[in-house]
Amino acid sequence: MAAQPVGGQKPFHVVSPVLESLPLSKAVGTKVFMKLENVQPSGSFKIRGIGHLCQDAARKGCRHFVCSSGGNAGLAAAYAARKLELPITVVVPSSSGPTPVRKLEELGATVEIYGKVWDDANRRAQELVKMEGWVSIHPFDHPLVWEGHSSLVRELKDSLEAKPGAIVVAVGGGGLLAGVVAGLHQVGWQDVPIIAAETHGAHSFHEALKAGRLVTLPDITSVASCLGAKTVAARALECAQECQVISQVVEDTEAVRAVEQFLGE
Repeated sequence: MAAQPVGGQKPFHVVSPVLESLPLSKAVGTKVFMKLENVQPSGSFKIRGIGHLCQDAARKGCRHFVCSSGGNAGLAAAYAARKLELPITVVVPSSSGPTPVRKLEELGATVEIYGKVWDDANRRAQELVKMEGWVSIHPFDHPLVWEGHSSLVRELKDSLEAKPGAIVVAVGGGGLLAGVVAGLHQVGWQDVPIIAAETHGAHSFHEALKAGRLVTLPDITSVASCLGAKTVAARALECAQECQVISQVVEDTEAVRAVEQFLGE
């Protein structure tokens, strides 16, 4: 079961496979499953929510999309714009590097490099969206983005034989976390704990949980630049009141080692 069609349109994402990771299962002593979102047409889960938001905006008369992104959100928005045959401008920070820029341009996006981190790029995007007919596609802080991401959990319920003991998600701005919580409510899994993982230096959610309010980091210093939002979405903090959310902050070296391990599988 995928996200509900917008205005009769089929969602842009695909139902991704759920496979057991034998090395991870062996390491932790219980079955560990991976939801393979790398098979999505834009390369990440982002197409679920962002595609959903773009379809809605197009139906309402959008003439030009604007998206600020560290990488994956922009690629999802650019893919959706291409499918909808609408122009898009994606603003990325310099920390994103040349690879996302090349991929965005290959999808037909106009790319503007602005500032050092995503928050800088987002301020520029908010200036551009003042043009008539231009619509902002926020990378993580929008109810339709969360609604689209909730399809992940509905697919998990269809794929797994039993309710999971926990769900592990990476947190940047909090859009995936908000979508997973929405999905847990939809399928009646509100008691499933969520392990929210961040890298040190991009851990705005962890700091917000600790303070009990939104906290803005002074800078993004983690190598996980595409996850870097100095301030997490307010909805992410609300999610911690609705479900059991366990914050886990890791060092960059641990995150890089985990990526290498996943690639090795």
